[in-house]
Amino acid sequence: MEKKFGFIRVGAVVPELRISDVTFNVSEIKKMMDEAMNAGVEITLFPELALTGYTCADLFLNEHLLNKSLEGLIELKKYTKKVKGVFIVGLPMKADNQLFNVGAVLENGHILGIVPKTYIPNYGEFYEKRWFSEDNRRISDKLIIDGETIPFKTNMLFQEKGDVRRTFGIEICEDLWCTYPPSNDLTIRGAKMIFNLSASNEIIGKENYRKNLVKSQSEKTISAYIYASAGINESTTDLVFSGASFIYENGKMLAQNERFDFESNLIYNDVDLARIESMRYKDISYMGVIKDKDKVYDTIYFEGYNPENELVRSYEQTPFVPSSQAHRNERCEEILNIQAHALAKRLKATGIKKSVVGISGGLDSTLAFLVVIKAYDILGLDHKDIYGITMPGFGTTNRTYTNACDFVKLYGATLKEINIKDACLQHFKDIDHDPANLDVTYENVQARERTQILMDYANKIGGLVIGTGDLSELALGWCTYNGDHMSMYAVNVSIPKTLVRYLVQYYGETEESEKRRKIIMDILDTPVSPELLPPSENGEILQQTESIVGPYILHDFYLYHFLRYGASPEKVKYLAINTFKDGYDEKTIDKWLTFFIKRFFSQQFKRSCIPDGPKVGTISISPRGDLRMPSDASSADWLYK
Repeated sequence: MEKKFGFIRVGAVVPELRISDVTFNVSEIKKMMDEAMNAGVEITLFPELALTGYTCADLFLNEHLLNKSLEGLIELKKYTKKVKGVFIVGLPMKADNQLFNVGAVLENGHILGIVPKTYIPNYGEFYEKRWFSEDNRRISDKLIIDGETIPFKTNMLFQEKGDVRRTFGIEICEDLWCTYPPSNDLTIRGAKMIFNLSASNEIIGKENYRKNLVKSQSEKTISAYIYASAGINESTTDLVFSGASFIYENGKMLAQNERFDFESNLIYNDVDLARIESMRYKDISYMGVIKDKDKVYDTIYFEGYNPENELVRSYEQTPFVPSSQAHRNERCEEILNIQAHALAKRLKATGIKKSVVGISGGLDSTLAFLVVIKAYDILGLDHKDIYGITMPGFGTTNRTYTNACDFVKLYGATLKEINIKDACLQHFKDIDHDPANLDVTYENVQARERTQILMDYANKIGGLVIGTGDLSELALGWCTYNGDHMSMYAVNVSIPKTLVRYLVQYYGETEESEKRRKIIMDILDTPVSPELLPPSENGEILQQTESIVGPYILHDFYLYHFLRYGASPEKVKYLAINTFKDGYDEKTIDKWLTFFIKRFFSQQFKRSCIPDGPKVGTISISPRGDLRMPSDASSADWLYK
């Protein structure tokens, strides 16, 4: 795992526990420290009051338990000379004639800092104020433990020496559940990670509420949130604890444990701090309001270490496409609604009731046509005012031609066939181009002829040309300038190629008509091709896009990480190698990533003048939306060595 890419391995432990048996608990914590180190975990979190147990009740007021707890902390402090990593443990702490519920940060034989709980719950089943004081009753900022002076406050940030990314803050259980959690200020002041020592009991519905709370705070603060809660070995006199623990990053769950485990358990994953940093840079409102600007936050430095970890974190090969079918279907329905309503609004705004779509029998034009159908149904317009124009050329196969024609007719739209061969041959003659020369001119003449026909026909009937090109094609510039690059409204402009297929498939699977469904499924089975070069002698498609530009599954992966999270090309390569190790070798990944970078930079001029179209996901490359980029930027320095 490459530290330079911003990764850090964090973990959460729920140790086996005996209530008020500090000796046993310290022994078990040591075992889990060893296990965490062996797993390459760099910062490990334990639950609230882990040294004693959360449910000691009035035993917290007994001198023996408090002394044993302090002795246990000192023992753990010394033990960290033998284990690598930072460890955060919970215990009761005497200070200023009071007791505090605290988290202690340990590393390399030292206590780096002690953080008291800010908010003490005293309602319902909680009676913590019977034993513990809130932070605002604290007088001291320092404690002396085992001859060392230790910072004792809430306003502390812990940062690895020499790496400002590796900064974390601490809050304890109820701190998260209150109106204004301390993590708000901790993250604004630089913490990329929040560690929460918790003891959240179980009641009906609380598990999902707790997860949503952590997920939301992680999203709101654009941080990694690591949460460890007291386990089933706590007292069940009146309550039950499950030991729920999980790791979130900017709202995405990276790991969770099995609850109600009587034995010790550890979860861990690799947090991407560079991604968090990038997201904060993009969210310009993130630093908009700072509460208590004059409040001083101390930075406590830790040594850290860099274990030789293999990346355990997994990434989706198709980040634009949900892996769960139920979630995918929900996403497809939402996207189709966004596309269709966007077009419906444009039709209403212009007062135009006729649309023109170029139909090729391929996926992109199929999706665009289905969106138009849906928009017309929303507005109650007649399908006959949708003009599906098929324009056979030199590369058109019988399969795509037949599918295009039948497809338009089955939806009750108006089919118009205009063969472009003669017009293209005349144009070749006009510009003195040999039609036997199957170069880029040969291909682009056809693309521009088709766009000219669509535009002119739309003028004739008073309609809108609906664009069919997708996000992936625009990212690569894989479209003909002033050809299929142009339209009057582009409904697919922010749909990546890997998602287009699933949208068409979803539409087909939910289509009631068997005849329509059959054609849609055959279109899905047709190889992706612009059909600008002649087919084989058997009439099969020879020009397959991915054999020319590379696999779209790779390009969409590159695009997602490059634009969504500002990952460097070198990091994108690293992620791709780990994600596609069973499908593509490093040489192939490197080849197509280099291709992607070169074309992404060189083709910006096409994106600078794309037509209007709706943003539907987290990435858009519209110059009026997400991407402001000079058309003459150089890619030379971006081609990693």
